[in-house]
Amino acid sequence: MKTQSFIRKGFFILTALCLSMGGQSCLDDDDNNLSLSHYYANALVTVKQSADNTPYLQLDDSTTLRPVNMASSPFGEKEVRALANIELADEAPQEYDKAVFINWIDSILTKPMAPNLGEEENNRTYGNDPVEILNDWVTIAEDGYLTLRFATRWGNGQPHFVNLISTKNPDNSYEVEFRHNAFGDTEGKMGDALVAFKLDELTDTQGETVKLKLKWNSFSGEKSAEFDYCTRKATNPQAQEVTAIRCTKKVK
Repeated sequence: MKTQSFIRKGFFILTALCLSMGGQSCLDDDDNNLSLSHYYANALVTVKQSADNTPYLQLDDSTTLRPVNMASSPFGEKEVRALANIELADEAPQEYDKAVFINWIDSILTKPMAPNLGEEENNRTYGNDPVEILNDWVTIAEDGYLTLRFATRWGNGQPHFVNLISTKNPDNSYEVEFRHNAFGDTEGKMGDALVAFKLDELTDTQGETVKLKLKWNSFSGEKSAEFDYCTRKATNPQAQEVTAIRCTKKVK
């Protein structure tokens, strides 16, 4: 997959959209069993396929979920990170850890890491415009991905470009940098978005949990944060990342 894939800027206001589409039925009468809690994401998962192309969900580094109402993946054969609203199901989990019913599932942009081109070319290609990495439950390193919720300024509708590169730090092979190119669109209101980066280009941790250091250029200067990270066990090596547009504002 090309690294120059796009997502729309701004974090998708899922609640507002769902309420606009289905809120009326919730208020009509007691025959409708929908709960307001169904409108909110309660799980961040990786949508995968088993060897026989049966879809399943990876909830974290070790928990697998059998989606009882999903016979085929809505994302085809491709692996993707997604937000979902799920609830435990009474059916047998079979070879998985738990059986779940999916109320809804919505993919987020899933990308490979980009190559480090050297500082000058990195600035030219990937940019170094400021962002804020939000301390949120979806900002996490798990299942071989670094998923980030970030915020920046959006103004003229110009798509923004986001990437993750290795810093090539000789003293820390688990140091990465978030890069953001706003292409001059640096004015306007703050808004946020989600992106997930596959970390399979990093050195294998050999089953150990290490500290993954993330660096980024914030509105107040360079910042960093650490995540617990362990190389994920192989599942379906043929699966590919998928770019999914799920936001209401443009980013790339």
